[in-house]
Amino acid sequence: MKIALALGGGAGLGWAHIGVLHALHERGVQVDAVSGTSIGAVAAVCLAADRLNVLEDIARAINARQVVRFIDIDPRRGSVLGGRAVTAQLRQHFGHGNLQDLFLPVAIVAADLVSGAEIALSRGSIVDAIRASIAIPGVFPPVHTGGMILVDGGVITPVPVRAVRALSKAPVLAINLQGDYLRRAEAGMPPGKRLVTPFRVGRAGISLLMTHLARQSLLLDPPDLEIAPAIGHIDVRNFTRAHELIALGAASIADNWDAIRKLL
Repeated sequence: MKIALALGGGAGLGWAHIGVLHALHERGVQVDAVSGTSIGAVAAVCLAADRLNVLEDIARAINARQVVRFIDIDPRRGSVLGGRAVTAQLRQHFGHGNLQDLFLPVAIVAADLVSGAEIALSRGSIVDAIRASIAIPGVFPPVHTGGMILVDGGVITPVPVRAVRALSKAPVLAINLQGDYLRRAEAGMPPGKRLVTPFRVGRAGISLLMTHLARQSLLLDPPDLEIAPAIGHIDVRNFTRAHELIALGAASIADNWDAIRKLL
């Protein structure tokens, strides 16, 4: 039996999805359909395009100097960054390909600022869909299409269960990159002692907000199984810890293998 995957958002934590997907493949788990929000959208497309190894090569090679290359400040576009460097990188790997031509059914989730609705993209430009799903409001410019103004789907649906259920009747496995922060806090391990500056307090508050949003999203659209890799100790803005995150993603599958087998 196959499963459907809902890959959640989480910026730099998204490299954990690589480990998750490799571990599932190594155990012979077949994927019927996949959805993704934000960085989860990138992983979802790479899985559906059979290009996960390309994403892993990029993730493992990235360093602070390479991250800086993606910074193209352009406040005239309603955002801190212009997004041109990211778009060029996506175009290099996906060209002018379309979502409907990938090897797996895929739904890329964005949020429409006009209607306030969750938008699941399953057809049309791969690059435009990913750009919409990763367009953090105020950081990257939104994508204007069909009368909609699309931004990062994580502002509505951090873990896109509903979107993948629309594509598949298979049991849904949701990967929640935000879940470990709250689990650590509930266990008495929040970063409280380190919150000594306004910036750190603000960052922790945003992390807690996104964690609770993910939990509420999963309560409204529960998957058949949720897995939250143990990555709450890593800053979501840090894109340079791929080796550790990939290993932790794989470990989360090993740790939950008995529960996963019950879905199959």
